[in-house]
Amino acid sequence: MEYIALTGIADSLIEVLKRHRLRTLEIRSPQNFVGVLGLNAGDSVLLTSTSLQDLTDGTQGLIAKVVKKQVSVHSVISSNELYIEEREAMSARIQLECRCIARIKNVISNELGKPVRVDAREISCYEAR
Repeated sequence: MEYIALTGIADSLIEVLKRHRLRTLEIRSPQNFVGVLGLNAGDSVLLTSTSLQDLTDGTQGLIAKVVKKQVSVHSVISSNELYIEEREAMSARIQLECRCIARIKNVISNELGKPVRVDAREISCYEAR
């Protein structure tokens, strides 16, 4: 099945999601942010600790269902006597519900500025690596 993949997610966060089933993540990484923009409540997403550059066939990850999604803009203004500087940063918060463990069969799209898309299948608890 095809999924949008969020890469470089901390192993500890994936373990917490496995144990607690429902958690909210704040996404600031530009590549993962682009992926989150392509998701809606009810969609499934694959999370992996593997970096974007190292994503290959056989990589394991966690499949989770998107319960909620929220995109926000943070604006910061700083100034002194010479200048005023305004910066904006976008972030996304997604609430995820753990589904299962999966293994990537094929990396479909791994282009900068586009959502990372993979073909993955669920791994049963009896299946050896």
